[in-house]
Amino acid sequence: MRLNQLVADRVASLRERYAEMDSRTRLRWGIGISVVLFVTILFTMANERIAALEKRRRARETDLVEMMTLKQRFLAARLASQRFAGRLSGVRGDDTPARVIEEIGIKGKSSRVTPLKGDQTAGRAEDAAEVKLEGLTANEAVNLLHRLELGSRPVLVKKANLKTRYDDPSRMDLTLTIALIKATAQGQR
Repeated sequence: MRLNQLVADRVASLRERYAEMDSRTRLRWGIGISVVLFVTILFTMANERIAALEKRRRARETDLVEMMTLKQRFLAARLASQRFAGRLSGVRGDDTPARVIEEIGIKGKSSRVTPLKGDQTAGRAEDAAEVKLEGLTANEAVNLLHRLELGSRPVLVKKANLKTRYDDPSRMDLTLTIALIKATAQGQR
């Protein structure tokens, strides 16, 4: 209650002073107040425009970060695709999984390659085989898998079974189901 009275007294005091001023001074005060209000409106509009531009900039920065991530993923996928295409072009028509295993040179005590039916999809065919290698060391088994996966020809290791031998626990028997991928002409099946 007391605050309302104080405000009312101040407003009444300002009205009295305004009424006591001559007309030129009132006009100057009116112009001054108008200029202050106009400048305040301009600053408010400029601040709103700056805030909108800042929001757009942040949105564009977020989009740019996402696009850079997508670009990196695209470049990595393109590199992997080119690498696979290079490996696929290195496959000759007479290549077989048995020849690939033979070229690697890891044989163990005995080896056996049994041809299997491979899948055929548009643009590629799989020449599949089951490979059994007996009497391998752990290092030879790892080297064989490494050379199959990263060799000059595209070979898929579909299934691998590694068992230790009962007669010599330091040796292992490895059974693999592998598929050599070959390119086919689009019209063939």
